[in-house]
Amino acid sequence: MPRYKMTIEYDGTDFVGWQRQQDGLSVQQVLEEALEKFTHVQTVVYGAGRTDAGVHAYGQVAHFDVPQPMDAFAMQGAFNALVRPYPIGVLKIEEVPDDFHARFSAKERSYIYKILNRRTPAVLDRNRVWQEGRPLDEKQMQKAALLLLGKHDFSTFRDSECQAKSPVKTLNEFTITRRGDYLFCVVKAKSFLHHQVRNMVGSLSLVGLGKWSVDDFHEAMHACDRTKGGPTAPAAGLYFQSVTY
Repeated sequence: MPRYKMTIEYDGTDFVGWQRQQDGLSVQQVLEEALEKFTHVQTVVYGAGRTDAGVHAYGQVAHFDVPQPMDAFAMQGAFNALVRPYPIGVLKIEEVPDDFHARFSAKERSYIYKILNRRTPAVLDRNRVWQEGRPLDEKQMQKAALLLLGKHDFSTFRDSECQAKSPVKTLNEFTITRRGDYLFCVVKAKSFLHHQVRNMVGSLSLVGLGKWSVDDFHEAMHACDRTKGGPTAPAAGLYFQSVTY
């Protein structure tokens, strides 16, 4: 059966996340139902990352198999017509080898977390940023973020319901930059623990607010204890940015 790779963007505000669930509508469900309408076959759409409820995507990647070869450009048009009115856009579809897997073939995943650092309400960015009205020192946050690079036990930033076999992960990049009132946190790794990015950003916010020093962050990180970490940053500010294969 021919296999196709698709790149998708979506606003995750009203979805229960990427993965199908018994209660609520998921991105995966919308795509699978659209695919069934023009192939007349029930097919699983496998995603590169299982984003949580409220998390968005610029470049989520997925793959699926169809009974016979189809024109990729025509499929893209069919998907985008059938997923309306949901906030999902299929950016690209391309045929790939049979051994390609959106999740298991990935070498690196990139996320971006957006913080709006101002008191005025986020009118245009509602549900798309974490708004923090108190001043944040992004330079101190970046100093602390550098401690996260490399291979570590990330238990301090691991959700209690995380199903990963090990808390040890390798972080390739964590950069924090400011553009006006916006802070952009870019994080890259092969894989992440459940809520790892949001928990790291939440802990770094304590450094930015002056509640923790960089040394306090280092101590919390190496405690390998979630109760020693900072708050979980809201889902609204997180975006699945891209995947490298």
